[in-house]
Amino acid sequence: MYDPLSPSKPWRVARAVHRPLHDPPRVLVVEDDPDIRRLVVNALRRDGYEVREAVDGQGLLVELASPNPPSSDDHDLIISDIRMPICTGLQILEALRRAQWTVPVILMTAFGDEETRKSADELGAVIFDKPFSLDDLRTAVVNLLT
Repeated sequence: MYDPLSPSKPWRVARAVHRPLHDPPRVLVVEDDPDIRRLVVNALRRDGYEVREAVDGQGLLVELASPNPPSSDDHDLIISDIRMPICTGLQILEALRRAQWTVPVILMTAFGDEETRKSADELGAVIFDKPFSLDDLRTAVVNLLT
């Protein structure tokens, strides 16, 4: 269960206590399957979020390594697939945490094994198994942003 105030997860404490949200909240969706990406993006936009989408995590990792990387304040939430070509969702999550990003992350997977779940949990992510209920995902987004 997601506990935003867990003292063992500093990025959760930072987000839950210290990070103000944009108005409307900004969500980045990283998903290589165009149908799933479109479904998630459209649902979040209907809910009033400002949504940016990406087909894989490589672009974000390149941006993080640039001389002028984006700020962790650019997004209020990141939703990413785990298994993607070039760069996995876990690699994105690891890079974000190394860059001191406190943004909450939801990882989606159709191939969630125990080791992946443990790694994601240690890095402060919430995991959704595909197929998932879009209503459950939308509820998780609301809970992570409030």
